[in-house]
Amino acid sequence: MKKILGISLIAAVGFLSACEKKLDQLPISDAPTETFYKQTVDFVQGVNAAYNGLRTYPDRLLNLSETRSDNLYAVSDGGVREWEGINSFHKTIAGNAYVAEAWTGNFSAISRANQVLEQLALKGESIIADAALRTRLEAEARFLRAFFYFDLVRWFGKLPIIDHPVLANEALEIGRSPVPEVYTFIMNDLKFAADNLPDAYKDAADKGRATKYAAKGILALVHMTRSGPTYGIDGPGLGLNEWSQALTLLNEIIDSKKYSFLAKYTDIFSYTNENNAEVVFDVQYNNGSNPITGGTFPWLLAPDNWFQELGLGTQGGLTIRPVANNLLNSYEAADNRKAFTIQSGYTASGIPESRSFFKKYIDITKVPKNNRLDWPINFIVLRFTDVLMLKAECILKGAPGSQTDVDNIVSQVRNRAGLGPVANITLPQLMEERRKEFAAEGSRWHDLVRSGLVETVIPAWIATEDVQRVMQPFDKNYILYPIPQSELDVKPGLYEQNKGY
Repeated sequence: MKKILGISLIAAVGFLSACEKKLDQLPISDAPTETFYKQTVDFVQGVNAAYNGLRTYPDRLLNLSETRSDNLYAVSDGGVREWEGINSFHKTIAGNAYVAEAWTGNFSAISRANQVLEQLALKGESIIADAALRTRLEAEARFLRAFFYFDLVRWFGKLPIIDHPVLANEALEIGRSPVPEVYTFIMNDLKFAADNLPDAYKDAADKGRATKYAAKGILALVHMTRSGPTYGIDGPGLGLNEWSQALTLLNEIIDSKKYSFLAKYTDIFSYTNENNAEVVFDVQYNNGSNPITGGTFPWLLAPDNWFQELGLGTQGGLTIRPVANNLLNSYEAADNRKAFTIQSGYTASGIPESRSFFKKYIDITKVPKNNRLDWPINFIVLRFTDVLMLKAECILKGAPGSQTDVDNIVSQVRNRAGLGPVANITLPQLMEERRKEFAAEGSRWHDLVRSGLVETVIPAWIATEDVQRVMQPFDKNYILYPIPQSELDVKPGLYEQNKGY
């Protein structure tokens, strides 16, 4: 979607933002938005505006999943860093900027999806002559609304369900719905999207739009997440047994033959090989546009003084968020993913730094010359390797399939990494294989929660990794993040804070 996330989309975003008043608690629609939808292109731009809500999604994953997990030991370096409380399991993070952005960013995008869906219902048939296009735009908007709600439910649990634009007085009356009701809402949208989105898009300008296989992939992950343990909290796991439903959807993606397993790991993330055969769904970025349509996630986990030492401009990652020794030591000697994913030490101002950091998305020949917010590389949300490994997980959880199927999938992934085959893979071993394959892609925390391993892996990791003895003991309530304090303050009593905070 290099052109979708370009001037036309930004124009739509700018217009809708100017017409939209926000209560901190929830985004609010305003009457001028209704006057915007007068021709077909306005509806396309309205959907593009909802896609624009994906722009901060990669940053959110890195800040709240990668940093929360055992992949990073990002405790205090003496400064005040937002990531410290995330990584150290502090109880007092209701005011944390990363947590607040996860709530407001997702609900702002949901508001945009709701606006275009309402206008499609009111005016779509009279303005958009092409019935197939009307249906596709509705399916895209519903896919995006479900996507953002799924992001929210994994972070916060119970949520207010907003299925139409609301005014301020309405928003103040909408409390949080139980997680099963939120999932019903999400799944209805994803099923509609899977049934009505195209297999692919012919126009190159439409690259990055959701396809039916993107919808099926996210729906499969919803089924798997719902099937995770409850931990006795109102979190994303419902303790269901929907692994077979997920497997059916994953097999449909595999059997479509539209995606394939790339032979070389680095090719998946190459700046010159975007939209490759691994990509089922990604967030598209473009640089050099005005307004800016690039990303910031490539440098988010990298320290500024590393860029400076290379003679490049400061990017904004501040100080190092070190890769955990536990992860570093888990790589086998021949694993070619390690050197590509991790910068193992560096020197800055003549001082050696022995700690390591993630550099997976950084190509130093592609550093933006004019603006650190304008990196062009896309962020892959769901790739074919993930589909295969999720299939293996479903089989281990009891879905149809054999141990040989699981072992073959994992051995294929390991072979690309330069490693030997394996046999009799268990769920913990699969999660360790996923940990290295998807390091720095933001999946680790969600993997631990979904698999049921978080209660054993994280406490054991803290016991060995926390050499500074500054991390708080892990509590199962920390599977969820707190509701942002700014949301609680809008109308005291409307929301109850998540337990443990």
